Amino acid sequence: MPFRFQKRIRLAKGISLNVGKKGLSSIRVGKRGAGVSTGRRGTRVTAGLPGTGMSAYKKIGAGCLLPLAVLVLLASGVIVAL
Repeated sequence: MPFRFQKRIRLAKGISLNVGKKGLSSIRVGKRGAGVSTGRRGTRVTAGLPGTGMSAYKKIGAGCLLPLAVLVLLASGVIVAL
């Protein structure tokens, strides 16, 4: 039986990093019920109704993880620009 590992690290309110077995898997920006995430498998916009289990997503492009990661870390203050 294969094992799965995933850990969510909250950087700031509405910004989180998702880490899997192979390292950084995705970055998510948004509130509960709506947000944008990007990772190795592309970029998605997600919307849902909290508490109902209903949600929808739309894939909007190819993954571009590194530039978005740098921008998110700059915006959250984790990395300080010189």
